[in-house]
Amino acid sequence: MFTKNRNRCIHRKRNKPLGVLELIAIALGGMIGGGIFTVLGISVSMVGVFTPVAITLGGIMAALAAYSYVKLAVYYKDEGATYSFYKRTFPDSHFAAALIGWWVVFGYISTLALYSYTFASYAISDFSFADNEWVRKGVAGSVILVFTLVNIWSVKGMGKIEDIMVYTKVVILIVISFVLVNHSQTSLPLLLQNSHETSIFSIVIVASITFVAYEGFQLVIHAINEMENPEKNIPKAIYSAIFLTILIYVVISLGAILALPFTDIIENKEYALASGAGNILGHWGTNLVIVGALLATSSAISGTLFGASRLMAVIAKDGYLPRLLSRKNKTIPVYAILCMATFAFFLVFIGSLELILEFGSITFLLVSLLMAYANFKIRKVTESSFILTVLAFAGLTCGMVSIIAYELKHQPQQLIFITGLYILLTISSWGYSRARIKKVELFTE
Repeated sequence: MFTKNRNRCIHRKRNKPLGVLELIAIALGGMIGGGIFTVLGISVSMVGVFTPVAITLGGIMAALAAYSYVKLAVYYKDEGATYSFYKRTFPDSHFAAALIGWWVVFGYISTLALYSYTFASYAISDFSFADNEWVRKGVAGSVILVFTLVNIWSVKGMGKIEDIMVYTKVVILIVISFVLVNHSQTSLPLLLQNSHETSIFSIVIVASITFVAYEGFQLVIHAINEMENPEKNIPKAIYSAIFLTILIYVVISLGAILALPFTDIIENKEYALASGAGNILGHWGTNLVIVGALLATSSAISGTLFGASRLMAVIAKDGYLPRLLSRKNKTIPVYAILCMATFAFFLVFIGSLELILEFGSITFLLVSLLMAYANFKIRKVTESSFILTVLAFAGLTCGMVSIIAYELKHQPQQLIFITGLYILLTISSWGYSRARIKKVELFTE
């Protein structure tokens, strides 16, 4: 069976618009988006000097999760990715397919909201109305609209714009990192000496919360019908992007805790780097950070809309979402893009930064856990390592348990709201799965 699936790729079409550089750009765009700019203040407030350790641990969890995604992607070669992998691994459960489809789609919607919220926070950070929540929400909605139009415009156009934004932002972030390190106001030994006692459990919690900052690697798989040589380029793009993301996140977080006062990072968590850099490096430092943040979040919004809209179209085509969402103009799922953009703006309108971040982290931890289970079930045909698959399952389970325990203890009302969202998504997916079963029964009678 594995050989047959590999042979199908031999007859793929030539001249696909997305090469390995575009695929790495899509993955980096999804990960280095709201990521470090959003989680830095929250991480420092919880674990202080151990922030780089927590961010590294979150990256290791992402790499373990990516192992199952890569193996399943190369085996199934399906642009539906998470949803299709689970549906095809467990073909007898319509409800399971619908449920994971709804969960992952709204996980992507939460990251769109996160990235647009962070974009808006940095875009207005140098103005007198920087703390005006309604202005921030309006700017967030505007940037969602812009990249909705870009994604509807052209696949190749989106890919080239993504290349420019991603690789420019990577250069800027590297510059920011080294500038911060060179302007260190303290040292790691001194920070460790003055730090409060921090438990390993707290570091695991922060790693779990920041997991959403790495989730964008899955977006590569949704472009499988528009890429060259998927067997080689999928693992190459995903693992390269995760490694680069960990490296950039760690260097930036290290530079931040060495150069910026913790109080500044925590108090201005929506735009911590811009605020702190301005105090140390002057106005040019603030501008450099703002440009880097805007490029980072812009490419994340574009890449997430690109990949997740194709997932939504696949789910709709199978009957688990409204059929309208499956319609495409050539290869572009216009209605799915518009639907995702609308729901993302709605979440920005009703939610806070912490709520959006933690809902996204819980969702992608849960979905990645299910992917590890699916890969474990068919590990022989995907030629997966038993040890790596079990290790991924254990690590993701630990992350899920720790973040839920933290929410239950410190933010029970927020956990209730997140639970309510899951109940609503579950009921909706159950309704569509029942409708799909009835259609199948009528067809077979």
